Amino acid sequence: MPANVESMFYVRETPWHGLGVRVENAVCSGEALKLSGLDWNVIQKPIQTTDSLPLPGFRANIRETDNRVLGVVTDRYKIVQNKEAFEFTDALLGEGVQYETAGSLQQGKRVWMLARLPQEYIIAGDEVCPYLVFSNSHDGSGSIKVCMTPIRVVCQNTLNLAIHDAKRIWTIVHTGDINEKLNEARKTLLLAEMYMDKLSEYSNVLQKKRIPDARVMDYISELIPLPEDASKTQERNVQLLRNDLITRYFEAPDLKYLPKTGWRFINAVSDFATHMDPLRKTDTYKNNLFMKTIDGNPLIDKAHEIILAVA
Repeated sequence: MPANVESMFYVRETPWHGLGVRVENAVCSGEALKLSGLDWNVIQKPIQTTDSLPLPGFRANIRETDNRVLGVVTDRYKIVQNKEAFEFTDALLGEGVQYETAGSLQQGKRVWMLARLPQEYIIAGDEVCPYLVFSNSHDGSGSIKVCMTPIRVVCQNTLNLAIHDAKRIWTIVHTGDINEKLNEARKTLLLAEMYMDKLSEYSNVLQKKRIPDARVMDYISELIPLPEDASKTQERNVQLLRNDLITRYFEAPDLKYLPKTGWRFINAVSDFATHMDPLRKTDTYKNNLFMKTIDGNPLIDKAHEIILAVA
């Protein structure tokens, strides 16, 4: 099994590595917890040295089912169990919420679940479905994250733009009163609606920015720059990446009908950033790509900045 993906389930279309349990329809939280292999708890135990000296102030987070050590944390760290994460999302989205994928990465150190929000949007003539992703780490390396992931239905491209006046990601640290923080985080649904409204507003702005073909080539060169003192191999690799993006902008079937505007450019970059095969594949590249879906893809953000700067 490739590194990072430990267990998962998915609905219909095979994601990432093609691993996990396939189901035909989205499922409720109880089924999702089992299908994703997340039906386990984390417990904490004190730490001591090999000669039995205690280490005050620290605890080991351990998966109860197999005693796997997930990480070392301070004694202020509060555990949020996988079941609680599903319960939070259930409470946030209401009765009947359906999950389309969930799973465990890095042998349980990081887990996620993705639920489709009930409302759909038409943005720039495209049907866009908003999804809510709940991501949690059990190794002490990061906070709880709840984020919006708008996806174009026609091609499954994510539209994760860093919009300066609308939040897409909300974080909760593993200290203090976790339940109180999760209750506070329920405001994210209102903020999610605000993000989708802003995304629609920005799409209208980007649609008005007409781009001549020559400028598209300039923007792609800016987006994928050639390093100084580049070797012949680097030059060739950069050109391969640029050619890939050029093909997506000018020839992608789902973009051909769109005017040559900033909105078309953003969608081409999104397609490139979320679906391209890297020049050198590693065991974890698809999982790292998924993490960028949660945390934000810097390439899409950079493209957004380039287009917004166009007069």
